[in-house]
Amino acid sequence: MEDTTGSNPQSLGFTEKLKSWLSWSWTYVCFIWFGMVLIMIYVLWSPLKLQETLTSVFLNTLTPKFYVALTGTSSLISGLILIFEWWYFRKYGTSFIEQVSVSHLRPLLGGVESSSTAGLFSSVNGEAEPRPSVSECKVWRNPLNLFRGAEYNRYTWVTGKEPLTYYDMNLSAQDHQTFFTGDTQQLRPEDAVMQKAWRERNPQARIRAAYQAIEMNHECAAAYVLLAEEEATTITEAERLFKKALSIGGYNRPYLYINLLVYIKRRLAMCARKLGRIKEAVKMMRDLMKEFPLLGMLNIHENLLEALLELQAYADVQAVLAKYDDISLPKSATICYTSALLKARAVSDKFSPEAASRRGLSTAEMNAVEAIHRAVEFNPHVPKYLLEMKSLILPPEHILKRGDSEAVAYAFFHLQHWKRAEGALNLLHCTWEGTFHEVSVYPKKELPFFILFTAGLCSFTAMLAMLTHQFPELMGVFAKAFFSTLFAPLGFFADKMESFMPSSFWHQLTRI
Repeated sequence: MEDTTGSNPQSLGFTEKLKSWLSWSWTYVCFIWFGMVLIMIYVLWSPLKLQETLTSVFLNTLTPKFYVALTGTSSLISGLILIFEWWYFRKYGTSFIEQVSVSHLRPLLGGVESSSTAGLFSSVNGEAEPRPSVSECKVWRNPLNLFRGAEYNRYTWVTGKEPLTYYDMNLSAQDHQTFFTGDTQQLRPEDAVMQKAWRERNPQARIRAAYQAIEMNHECAAAYVLLAEEEATTITEAERLFKKALSIGGYNRPYLYINLLVYIKRRLAMCARKLGRIKEAVKMMRDLMKEFPLLGMLNIHENLLEALLELQAYADVQAVLAKYDDISLPKSATICYTSALLKARAVSDKFSPEAASRRGLSTAEMNAVEAIHRAVEFNPHVPKYLLEMKSLILPPEHILKRGDSEAVAYAFFHLQHWKRAEGALNLLHCTWEGTFHEVSVYPKKELPFFILFTAGLCSFTAMLAMLTHQFPELMGVFAKAFFSTLFAPLGFFADKMESFMPSSFWHQLTRI
């Protein structure tokens, strides 16, 4: 059967060239337009007496009350923008103006979109797809992220608060669109519905869209995945829907089906882990890693490590660490702290700080301490959660390596394993603070630029309004000086142009 999944390279090349040309021409058109405006102002400067007109209208004709109203209105508008920006930042963790600029204006100006995580999957012939370099991967999918319907929603039912930020959910929506729907030029009708479903912010709207896709095609596996993630209120129900999705073929696009297959099998393994069938979960994870060995960037081994720790199969844990704790592979809190746990477990049951200070550390104790220091150097936020010095919250769907979000995600699942190893937390408590004199607070949420800008603009215009109302004559003198200074470069530019161009040329041009 002829493969219809590929697209015409010539048409794609033409499209890319067209986009590149539009981006290139947009920049030069802006410069040409700006230059034409400057030339027009210069040409009309003398005939229309623009300087005298501006001076007479803005400085002599209008009363101080007008300037008070103008600056007061500017202060009010900027204040309203500031309030909205602050509210949006508190609710969604980002600036509305910045988000709109990045999402809609950057593509028009030729900006490059951030690289997708689609490259984490292998192609159908077993070759690795292009992927971003490790140094560019700042935000990662949490390998142990919870189920929205069966787990995250329980928090919402009890507290009435959303456990996930809009930024986190938006990243997940981008992941799902990339993994499950593929090339937008090859979308089927149900795929187009699912594209919209992943982008919906309302959970009920996403669920309704999934049912609509199933009505169009009963073999729309992506729709069953969405229902398993978000509508199922129990892990058992989610597992049933994932098995339904796994039993569906229906995909004649092999690359897309591999993405969906890997996702479903991984979530089925996580369902088995949560339902207590841990040995079954371990087998499923091992089979998945053997079947798709190039998917190391998906960090399935972190799911395997957590399940093996639950079985207390420490020899198997050490074998997995020996394979993935390599200098050429990206580190994670799970790798570093699991290695520290195994070394601490060997000596922690008999460890005593007083005895160690008298006789010194043994070789095994020194290895354990060095492993803890290595882990703390990678992510210094984890110990406070493991030692319950900071309260745990539900882990996010995406984490920042070496950040607080990764620490939360690790401690949420691995605290029980540290508690099970007698004395391990005591050894951690005695040694982790010696790694750093001062623990970093990265990532630290900073106020967006536009909130600071609108706050400064609101304050400045309010101050101008107050000063104009109180000292109209003095502010009039200040306004004249300001406009004179503002137009001085333009006058200087006009004088230079007159010295270079013959007077007859400008005379004929002004007559036109």
